[in-house]
Amino acid sequence: MLNKINISPKRQILFVYIVLTVVTLAIFWQVNQYDFIYFDDGVYVTHNSHIQSGITLDGFLWAFSTTYAEFWHPLTWLSLMFDYQLYGLNAGGYHLTNLVLHIMSALLLFWLFNRMTGAIWKSAFVAALFALHPLRVESVAWVAERKDVLSAFFWMLTLCLYVYYTEKPMVRRYLLVLLCFTCGLMSKPIVVTLPVVMILLDYWPLDRLQYNGRKLSETKVVGIIPLWQLREKIPFFIFSAVFSIITPYAQYTSTISPLNLKYPLGSRIANAPVSFMTYLEKTFWPHDLALGYPFSDQLPFWQVLGTTLLILIISIIVIVAVRRLPYLFVGWLWYAITILPVIGIIPIGDPMADRYIYLPSIGIAIMLAWGIPLLFPRENLRKKILFPAGVAVLAILTVLTWKQCGYWKNNITLFSHAFQVTKDNYLLLMTHNNLATSLIKEGKSMEAIYHYDEAIRLKPDYAYAYNNRGSTYARLGQYQLAIKDYNEALRLKPDYTLVYKNRGLSYIKQGNKELGCRDAQKACELGDCKMLEWAKGKGYCR
Repeated sequence: MLNKINISPKRQILFVYIVLTVVTLAIFWQVNQYDFIYFDDGVYVTHNSHIQSGITLDGFLWAFSTTYAEFWHPLTWLSLMFDYQLYGLNAGGYHLTNLVLHIMSALLLFWLFNRMTGAIWKSAFVAALFALHPLRVESVAWVAERKDVLSAFFWMLTLCLYVYYTEKPMVRRYLLVLLCFTCGLMSKPIVVTLPVVMILLDYWPLDRLQYNGRKLSETKVVGIIPLWQLREKIPFFIFSAVFSIITPYAQYTSTISPLNLKYPLGSRIANAPVSFMTYLEKTFWPHDLALGYPFSDQLPFWQVLGTTLLILIISIIVIVAVRRLPYLFVGWLWYAITILPVIGIIPIGDPMADRYIYLPSIGIAIMLAWGIPLLFPRENLRKKILFPAGVAVLAILTVLTWKQCGYWKNNITLFSHAFQVTKDNYLLLMTHNNLATSLIKEGKSMEAIYHYDEAIRLKPDYAYAYNNRGSTYARLGQYQLAIKDYNEALRLKPDYTLVYKNRGLSYIKQGNKELGCRDAQKACELGDCKMLEWAKGKGYCR
């Protein structure tokens, strides 16, 4: 359309950069007013003394030596330390950093495909679908997902530099690509799949693969990767292998076990094709998006078989058509390969989450941008239909993304929405617990007790919920009910230090100093003597 009114390609490109930036900024700008949330933001910022020390030598050494929070991602820690230097505990600043990284990734993505293909508007559609889709909200609006947006930025930058390298192979350009790739790995290990994506781009659109001196696209040979092409990627694959070992180790040695560790391998394998297709469903119909989704260990056989067959059929089609339609092949493999580490077979992180499709979604965007025009053989028909249709689709997604972003305003809106759109979700256990904590801060103790009740109903052996409900009863002066909950928490977790402190305080409030002091002494034996020191200072204990 812009070609019709004689706007030069350079101005078209500038137009795309400006519109993409402004629209993405407008949709997500609301995040600068948002709070931290109880899921992981405490681990990453609000309860992390290393982050709150700012950029220091000790903090730098800690970032590079710890596997705290289940990952080795030192650059993520350093970026949060830098934010603390700038914003303190003002959550809005952290959200804006996430947003800036997201916008930069979208702009780099547009540059990348426009540089490789010269197709301005197809490249713009890929970048816009990446930037504006509702599935991006979790990665952008969640401070703890700094690792997502930071690693994506280095992913895009690595590929952009790789294109420069392929245009004029030089050692210093190669080393710069490798450096950015390493930075991506040190932001989030999902980047381990990037070397394979590089090879895909070598096939299309870079067309670098050769067989017997001829470009692979000009031969009838399919699926051959020249040895020199593999040699070029060896350092990348070595780094990927190292991080593929570090990440499971960090998960297994973490004090917070991944939720899907409790599911047997057979169930995880059965869930993988279902999750694979569910992500596609939510890409085309972004409904009922929530923080975490239920894991089923009793999926119907027909569902597992049906999704597996559908994946195989699509894979066969794109392989058969690879020479004629290479972009479908590359897009499908981009999606399949990048989502493989987080599909749930390897017990890392949650069984399924919106953030896991942050980078894989680009593969689907490639298939749509280059595949849909094939449905309209006549060029004039394409111009009349595709441009306005593409704008309409992106406009609808923009509205949905704005709405989805609103759910992340604070803990109450986020967790309440999760209750509405999911059921039988193990994550709801923690959601009830966290929502109750938020309600207590707003003085809504009875509502909080209801959510603690629900958490206990979902998991009767959840000691933390008993402790929290007991503390709520204690605030209301109902010490007998509080002590009953504390007793149950200690039955489930005999070394629960905090419960001894809480129960001891309730006993003292009831006037039973002997039992109160006994609990304070027990807490001290477990390593926390503050309660005992306080009780002695008040004259309750000797």
